Amino acid sequence: MKRVFFDSGRITLQDVPTPLPGPGEVLVRVLWAGICNTDIELLKGYHGFRGVPGHEFVGVVESAPDSPEAQRLLGQRVTADINIGDGPGDARHVPGRRVLGIVNKDGAFAEYLTLPMANCHIVPHAVDNRAAVFAEPLAAALEVGQQVHLQATDRVAVLGDGKLGILIATALRHGCPGIVLIGKHGDKLAVASRQGVRTAMLQDAPALGPFDVVVEATGRPDGVETALDLVRPEGTIVLKTTTLERSCLDMARIVVNEIVLKGSRCGNIPLALGFLRDKLVDVGELVEADYPLERFEEAFALASRPGCRKVLLKMGQAR
Repeated sequence: MKRVFFDSGRITLQDVPTPLPGPGEVLVRVLWAGICNTDIELLKGYHGFRGVPGHEFVGVVESAPDSPEAQRLLGQRVTADINIGDGPGDARHVPGRRVLGIVNKDGAFAEYLTLPMANCHIVPHAVDNRAAVFAEPLAAALEVGQQVHLQATDRVAVLGDGKLGILIATALRHGCPGIVLIGKHGDKLAVASRQGVRTAMLQDAPALGPFDVVVEATGRPDGVETALDLVRPEGTIVLKTTTLERSCLDMARIVVNEIVLKGSRCGNIPLALGFLRDKLVDVGELVEADYPLERFEEAFALASRPGCRKVLLKMGQAR
């Protein structure tokens, strides 16, 4: 099979044997995968990464353990929770966890991958392949509403008009109809506006605040400082950005204004698949382009350009 391999800032396309699933694992033939900003950071050295990246995908289960629970997955389209933890507790945080395409587990930029069957979730028939790729980032977007008790009357802002920012705003608007997406790019703000989200250019945002909750999704290490400019005293900032470069915080502002900082990462995949099935969000306009796996370097170069929307990889004859 073909796979993409990152090593010390270099990208290679390799031909290797198809992996064999271990106990409790299934073999998945990848159909489509999406390039995430995290993948871009991995190539720069985030997490000291070396291996096969990719964690946003949809595929078909081609082999499964001989058990009734596993056999129901055979031949089904699936996507997956990316955290693999051994032992009790939340797999997102157990010591020694593996993370698909990020920590000690080869990812989805390959024709095949293996996963624990417990991590797999069947994609509803109403969700097409290209939309299914967005299940993982949409789950991360929806996680904000699972972590913070948002009320319809709360003044909520999403800072950053990239892919994740748009997903957060369009998903959370169903519970917070007054949510505001703040960014620098009129064309990207328009994508959210067409789904009923109020939008504002960054320079105009201070006049709309202060906000009870600010979700920081800029993808920049200085994004948290901008969030501090917009949140009210005793308000909450939800942090989504992960970068190789470290952020600097003005601790005095946080302490004096008694700001709550909340980290937010992965979310509930079935919830995201339900949103996609019921067409509560439209991810179609978030796709910039798609490429076959063999043209990964071109796809990655495009995905790395500032302002680029989601770049998808198509495996083989996938539709």
